[in-house]
Amino acid sequence: MAVTRTDIEAQLAQIELPDGGNLISRDWVRALSVEGGEVRFVIEAPSPEIARQIEPLSAAAERAVAALPGVTRVSAALTAHGPAAKAPPAAQQQPPSLKIGGHPKPQEGSMKPASVKSIIAIGSGKGGVGKSTVSSNLAVALARAGKKVGLLDADIYGPSQPRMMGVSKRPASPDGKIIEPLHAHGVTLMSIGLMLDPAKAVIWRGPMLMGALQQMISQVNWGELDVLIVDLPPGTGDVQLTLCQKAEPSGAIIVSTPQDVALLDARKAIDMFSTLKTPILGMIENMSTYVCPECGHEAQIFGHGGVEAEARKLGLPFLGALPIDLETRLAGDAGTPIAVGDGPTAAAYGALAQRLIDGGIV
Repeated sequence: MAVTRTDIEAQLAQIELPDGGNLISRDWVRALSVEGGEVRFVIEAPSPEIARQIEPLSAAAERAVAALPGVTRVSAALTAHGPAAKAPPAAQQQPPSLKIGGHPKPQEGSMKPASVKSIIAIGSGKGGVGKSTVSSNLAVALARAGKKVGLLDADIYGPSQPRMMGVSKRPASPDGKIIEPLHAHGVTLMSIGLMLDPAKAVIWRGPMLMGALQQMISQVNWGELDVLIVDLPPGTGDVQLTLCQKAEPSGAIIVSTPQDVALLDARKAIDMFSTLKTPILGMIENMSTYVCPECGHEAQIFGHGGVEAEARKLGLPFLGALPIDLETRLAGDAGTPIAVGDGPTAAAYGALAQRLIDGGIV
């Protein structure tokens, strides 16, 4: 007998919350899906603090659903809605004793650290195509595959990796020269968002952007890395120029959604990398397909196959298509990338990482 949503919701309604009500009556269950005997759902608490308090309930919910006849596997993710916990007051932090964002210092040769085997830039040409989501999840997937991975958030004006990777601690710089990066989900991480007040806008001209990028590449103690993933900002400006001309990237991966308006800017990014003699390693189609968790209907919200067709037209490798789903958004907002867990989307990132490994790119 196949298990139904009604059966599952009835089980979850038995999970009482400490302050009254249950998971169903309080509407804390999201993205419930049933595929054969496999059940997946997200428990979304109203705040990170409450999520920490009810962490044992996630396992209890999994056990309750697993007890139903016909259920072969259960996956429950605990996330939180709303802002992450605030960083401690500045007086309690140990800020690095160095200035961030000054003009770049003259240096001979490459900015690329000797301990980093390869640098891969993740570009898009435009914003809003999920480039940062792809960067964080690809970094995690490569780390899960056994690689030593670094992730550099080079989007100076709009850094999002601290939130997506679930880190807020300010990096230390004991000697005022070398910055100690943070670590999350098996990935070594650095972002300008960790160094500056997150509530303040970054209002810098080009030379200061170039100086900040120089610091985050050459003055960070990256350690031995197989690959450093660089999450680039939208466009074809100073950060891209500095990275390609000074850091010797092994290549670039282009992320785009399928529709023509995104591909217009992706073509410009490809032209920029080609002009700067940076190899294009391949293209990724993000937000390719949406599968309704309620009924299983599949829809192509932004179209489908446009990136693969463009890659074929340009003679570039097509690295894969990634879906758009609620779980990916919830995981990114909660600071635990979807690639950390299991499920179809995590498997898609795992396959992408393996393709890069098998192709000798990483």
